[in-house]
Amino acid sequence: MALLGSYYLILGILSLYGVHRMLLVIDFLRTRDRAPKHPPAPAEWPWVTVQLPLYNERYVASRLIDAVAALDYPRDRLEIQVLDDSTDETRDLVAAKVAEKRLEGLDIVHLHRADRAGFKAGALAAGLQVARGRLLAIFDADFVPRPDFLRLTVPHFADPKIGMVQGSWSHINRGYSLLTRVEAILLDGHFQIEHTARHRTGCYFNFNGTAGIWRREAIVDGGGWQHDTLTEDLDLSYRAQLAGWRFLYLPEVDVPSELPVDVQGFKSQQYRWAKGSVQTGRKLLGRILRAPLPLRAKVEAFVHLTNNASYVLMVGIALLIFPAMVLRRGSPISVLLLIDLPLFLFATFSVVTFYLVSQAARKVDTPAGGGWRREVRYLPALLGMGIGLSLNNARAVISGLFHRGGTFHRTPKYQIERAGQEWRHKAYRADRSRLGWLEGAFALYFLSCTFWALRAGMWMSVPFLYLFLQGFSYMFLLSVLPWFGRRREKRVLEG
Repeated sequence: MALLGSYYLILGILSLYGVHRMLLVIDFLRTRDRAPKHPPAPAEWPWVTVQLPLYNERYVASRLIDAVAALDYPRDRLEIQVLDDSTDETRDLVAAKVAEKRLEGLDIVHLHRADRAGFKAGALAAGLQVARGRLLAIFDADFVPRPDFLRLTVPHFADPKIGMVQGSWSHINRGYSLLTRVEAILLDGHFQIEHTARHRTGCYFNFNGTAGIWRREAIVDGGGWQHDTLTEDLDLSYRAQLAGWRFLYLPEVDVPSELPVDVQGFKSQQYRWAKGSVQTGRKLLGRILRAPLPLRAKVEAFVHLTNNASYVLMVGIALLIFPAMVLRRGSPISVLLLIDLPLFLFATFSVVTFYLVSQAARKVDTPAGGGWRREVRYLPALLGMGIGLSLNNARAVISGLFHRGGTFHRTPKYQIERAGQEWRHKAYRADRSRLGWLEGAFALYFLSCTFWALRAGMWMSVPFLYLFLQGFSYMFLLSVLPWFGRRREKRVLEG
């Protein structure tokens, strides 16, 4: 019975995270009329430094620099820093592009570091030391800011209490594959629902590392860029808000970006975000809980910084599900309806509602989105992928609980902008691990569980089992099929 008790305890905790997700949806819906008004243009536009942190980005560096060079902002008030830690030909490519833009009259500098000390946080800190701007806009290599980005964000800094303004993300290659479609929906939930609900209810929310603009004093008062976590953006966001600075979120100011097209790159990105959020929680939750903040803000910050623990719980459910099925065999249907069904609905229906609302909101808040009803058909794949990521992200959470910092593995970008473009023969690959084979083993385990449930007549368990089977199978296939493809190509070349 201890196993069954553990199963229900874990499922109950996951259900609480589901309840929280529903509360965010409710907060989002009830605060939709609280969108900030756009202030008038300043009489004199302030100095802005645009920082572009790069590391081995040969395919997208030029696209980024061209987009930033096209920003509609007074040229005598704009400085661009290309913070380049590259060790490959990206360095020469960037140097040539910067020289080209300087000849066009742009105030742009190429700052190359001999090492990656502090990774992205170290590059941003080094750039800050020599930056002339009172405001600092940051764009990662896979982003393509629109010309009006600064015109739409800078006027909000007329409020002296605003320390950071964050824009939302849209996606250039949303329709490239099933993987990119699901990735986009996952991010839509974060930007359309989470950020909006937290911001408009007075809770803390975070700078997302890119597509945002900081006031220099907020960075300094927050303690500056630090690299003892893998999410330097989340870390500084909480420290700056604890120092008294207010953040502003503008969901209508979207910045196009490129989604990872390789599942290994996607998993590496998710690993970094999950580990970094846990590290940030270890570092700052004590300060947050002791700070003179409303209880609602403290609870929201706690859930925000601990919600990746749900992946560890998901692995626990995966391991306990078969023993629980055996122990529950023959239980009255009333027990399943009173206990299992509500827990299942809280843990899954909340996810469906959360992302369904995010897709409807994307149509309203981002006119370029459109067609949100077509996105609904990808929600089952999203549920499965969330489960399929559990082994990868659970490993990240456990690592984050016991280790500070770590190597910042940047996500490979290939300038994939539309369906049909190929990336498999390009340089850069996320490190491949043997985790895909473990995901395959879990897929076989759930296939066996499904057959057992069908034979035992446990029909109510089948939909739940199918989500696990789908998720682990999808992750396994995406992880190992490219490996077989490369081996086949190698044999052809050698033969």
